Amino acid sequence: MSHADHDKPFAYRRLLVVSTNYAPELTGIGPYAAQLAEHWAASGAETHVLTGMPHYPSWRMDAEYRGVWRTAEKRAGVLVHRRRHYVPPRQTALRRGAFEATVLAHGLLAPPGSRPDAVVSQMPSLAGGVIGARLARRHRVPYIPVVQDLMGAAAAQSGIRGGDRAAAVAARAERYALRSASLVGVIHESFVPRVTAYGVDPGRVRLVPNWSHVQRPSADRAATRARLGWHADTPVVLHSGNMGLKQGLDVLVDVARLAPDVRVVLMGDGNQREELRTRAAGLPNLDFLPPAGADEFTDVLAAADVLAVTQRASVLDMSVPSKLTSYFVSGRPVVASVADEGGTAQEVRRSGAGILVAPEDPGALLAAVRKLVEGPAEADALGARGPEYVARHLSREAGLARFDALLTEVLEDPQGRPRR
Repeated sequence: MSHADHDKPFAYRRLLVVSTNYAPELTGIGPYAAQLAEHWAASGAETHVLTGMPHYPSWRMDAEYRGVWRTAEKRAGVLVHRRRHYVPPRQTALRRGAFEATVLAHGLLAPPGSRPDAVVSQMPSLAGGVIGARLARRHRVPYIPVVQDLMGAAAAQSGIRGGDRAAAVAARAERYALRSASLVGVIHESFVPRVTAYGVDPGRVRLVPNWSHVQRPSADRAATRARLGWHADTPVVLHSGNMGLKQGLDVLVDVARLAPDVRVVLMGDGNQREELRTRAAGLPNLDFLPPAGADEFTDVLAAADVLAVTQRASVLDMSVPSKLTSYFVSGRPVVASVADEGGTAQEVRRSGAGILVAPEDPGALLAAVRKLVEGPAEADALGARGPEYVARHLSREAGLARFDALLTEVLEDPQGRPRR
């Protein structure tokens, strides 16, 4: 193989990535889908993405795309095909079903026209998984779904209205998408039992953890705190990311109510933001911030004293928050108010960068915060383990290499020769 072939391992290949979320979305699975597609484009592949209109985490259509039905745009060497869909302002099982149905219908009615050599889909959404499976079957090419969340489990565990009924429908769609796959990628080993329970051969499951997709903090911490109005002597607990039902952010509102001397900051957006605002009315020590831009995101994280990840007690094996990789990069200690047996708890233990407390228990969360604030040496030691863990296990290079191996495996015949 020539030097040029090494630099462009997927030259002459045409790839299709199906992901309802994509850049310019800055949180959730959008950044991962974008960085993966851009990496494959840089590796020589003609890379297409079938996606929706930017809407996450606010669950509001970006102004630039309002009124747009279909569009194709070139981003960093990737041809991005966007299809319009319903965006529910509030989450119920019925509204979420309408969201998925419109993504599915428009994606199947108007897919990209060219035949790919392989199809990769990000799950969720359910519709994306089904679209990927159908298009791969139509073109008779390998199909790889990547499980970021399990929507069947999510519907049952997240507390969404009508979730029990939706769980059965979601599970059927997941089973269809996963059982037809050539290989299945999962971002965490805690997903494997549910994936294999759908009838997927364990020998076809590959671990492809999310990587840290953000830059390390670079700004002066004291200057960032001053800019944000955080007094040097006031402990700051920050939660960043989606404000949805499964996050159970009421516990942080209760922490602010219990501890007037602690500043609680909720940074991000989501369908529960206004309800949380209403619940927090009259609390001067609770701030709502919009999502930070990519150029300052980790600087804001690093300016906090403690970073919080919270989940409802019922959330066990349906999600591992992508925010953890960003938290670890920031160098600040994490307090995780999550179920002890879930994948999120496993990841915090593995990193050594945080403390676990019982979910939906504001007293336990506050006690952990006070312990870290009153023991800055321990807090700094915990925080320092986050970047070390990222360097060892969650680098972008390692993450993308795992996906390259996954793609190479399905594009080769049993003798290791490229399929054409």
